[in-house]
Amino acid sequence: MLETNLSRSTNSDSALIAGREVVASLDYIRKTYFMGALAVEVLHGISLDFYQGDYISIMGPSGCGKSTLMNILGCLDQPTEGKYFLGDEDTSKMEDDELSTIRGARLGFIFQSYNLIQQLNVLENIEMPLFYQGYSEADSHEIAMGLAARVGLQDRVDHKPFELSGGQQQRVAIARALAVDPLIILADEPTGNLDSKSGAEILNLFDELHDQGKTLIMVTHSDELAERSQRWVRLRDGLVESDDRLNA
Repeated sequence: MLETNLSRSTNSDSALIAGREVVASLDYIRKTYFMGALAVEVLHGISLDFYQGDYISIMGPSGCGKSTLMNILGCLDQPTEGKYFLGDEDTSKMEDDELSTIRGARLGFIFQSYNLIQQLNVLENIEMPLFYQGYSEADSHEIAMGLAARVGLQDRVDHKPFELSGGQQQRVAIARALAVDPLIILADEPTGNLDSKSGAEILNLFDELHDQGKTLIMVTHSDELAERSQRWVRLRDGLVESDDRLNA
């Protein structure tokens, strides 16, 4: 029988997280969707802490609540009950404009389908988060050029997404996610649309980001992908089934 997870998950080795900052904290998060008179509770009271430099895979069967949890972590949705702290800010009761501001400033998103703007070239796609954060054109250009080089696309900055391979498009998405130096990078099945070679290249980039101290949270169905991370959080029926730290 699954535990109801009334207390914070404590399966991780405390020696590995001693002295590290908590960058996100879920405190007894419940999420209910209302469809007319029907109420469907998807998350049943989840408490988790995420630490600076964690590389986490969120796993579980379809319908277990992974996407709902990621939407809350990404400030794309709010819990019905409980609190979600991103850094030191309680996002749980924020209005939409406040959520948009914190989302743009503190989170980087990498999607399975890339979500690039087809009318813009590589450089312009990377610059978009910087534009919304009020960076100058000169600063945005300098940062975006540096990030394009960092993901190996310095020779493709004038290309549109449809002129790139899937792996190259995902590299653009990674560069865009890094543009504002986010507190957390959220990746939703980031290799789901890629062949094995391109997928391995993207995961190698994730390894590099982790080595550089970035905090990554990835949703995946694949044990093979998850083995690249250091911590597995498994969900089942809207609860944390297990939370294991695999390696340092």
